[in-house]
Amino acid sequence: MRIYRTDQFPLPLPDGHRFPAEKYRLLADSVALFAAERMEPAPAASANELAQAHDPAYIDAVMQGTLDARLQREIGLPWSPQLAERSCRSVGATVAASRSALLDGCGVNLAGGTHHAGRQHGSGFCVFNDVAVAALLMLSEGRARRVLVIDLDVHQGNGTAAITADEPRVYTFSMHGARNFPFRRSASSLDIDLPDGTGDARYLSILADALPRLFAESAPDLVFYLAGADPYRGDRLGRLALSREGLARRDRMVMEACRRYDAALVLTMAGGYAVPIEDTVTIQTETVRLACRIFGGSEPSPAAPSQR
Repeated sequence: MRIYRTDQFPLPLPDGHRFPAEKYRLLADSVALFAAERMEPAPAASANELAQAHDPAYIDAVMQGTLDARLQREIGLPWSPQLAERSCRSVGATVAASRSALLDGCGVNLAGGTHHAGRQHGSGFCVFNDVAVAALLMLSEGRARRVLVIDLDVHQGNGTAAITADEPRVYTFSMHGARNFPFRRSASSLDIDLPDGTGDARYLSILADALPRLFAESAPDLVFYLAGADPYRGDRLGRLALSREGLARRDRMVMEACRRYDAALVLTMAGGYAVPIEDTVTIQTETVRLACRIFGGSEPSPAAPSQR
């Protein structure tokens, strides 16, 4: 099991920008306390890899800094050579984590989950769509047969849904706030909208009901899990009301389902905007710690379902 980090590649932002870029360094430092031997710098995705999910003209515009000003505003991050580099590394981390997962059962990207980026545009702090690129690449290389995306970021995974809409081997699931960004959505294979203020009990009950259906309908050998920390009740962009304990139970449910159904897991961090940002770091550290326990061999596999 390998863990890929992008924080060594700087992301310069103006003072006061609301994107919490410091989260990635804090998270990597926290994870290194118990998993340093598993950690590697993220490789950069190549243009050919990015073209699995993105239009070559869009890729070139991002890399050269010639993106239309309106499209740059939609991303919400000012262009710089470092932004282009960091975006390629974030995708490359998920590609590398996918290969690790298919060998070892799990791979982790300490960034990623950039699910708002579409084929010809970015959006909502997402330049390239790392999960869509990696999923389509693993299918095209014959490393995976069927892919399930479990997107539990608080925002709907519109870009991933749109990019993979015509690929029957990719099943997309998004459970998110009904009244949150994005306001123009693309339909996932299954979407579940949650009202503002949804807390642990209701959230976990809905997820428990959904997981068997997801695995039955998609029959995946590879799962991408966007473990967003932004359903947390202290998240400034979230509008849901999960506790840290509820988020930990959510993570365990997803990871144990992957073990139960014999699917490799790619874990990405997706969103998290708590104040203080250390709350997000704590939540995501525990997500990675749990993955190390479950997929590092210290916990027994849950029993396989009787119908399989």
